[in-house]
Amino acid sequence: MPTFFVLLTMMLILLFMGAFMDWVGIVLLIIPVFLPIVKALPIEEIGLIGQLAPHHVGVWFGVLFCMNMQVSFLSPPFGGAAFYLKSVAPPHISLTDIFRGFLPFIGLQLLALSVLLIWPSIVTLFL
Repeated sequence: MPTFFVLLTMMLILLFMGAFMDWVGIVLLIIPVFLPIVKALPIEEIGLIGQLAPHHVGVWFGVLFCMNMQVSFLSPPFGGAAFYLKSVAPPHISLTDIFRGFLPFIGLQLLALSVLLIWPSIVTLFL
């Protein structure tokens, strides 16, 4: 399988797991499996634009993981941020309204995640 599809599959697994689990459980279950796989991938095939230095692969994957977990914090059915917001919102605002309001932010975060997958060197631009 090409490197880009391996990474895309990993990100989809993280997004799916993030919809149903807390980020701490995902860190303990998935990162010990995924990080060695990512470090073993051919570095020249990571991303479509720009090159990533070999010693920055772990940092890049960590940022991708954090972006995935931020999306999962907003996404239904168990988006933690929605329940926090519901607890302080007026009674006439439903949880469905809150999740509907999150959709533009989820879209923006998925766009940012796509940019990080396509152009990995942007993560380490200021290192």
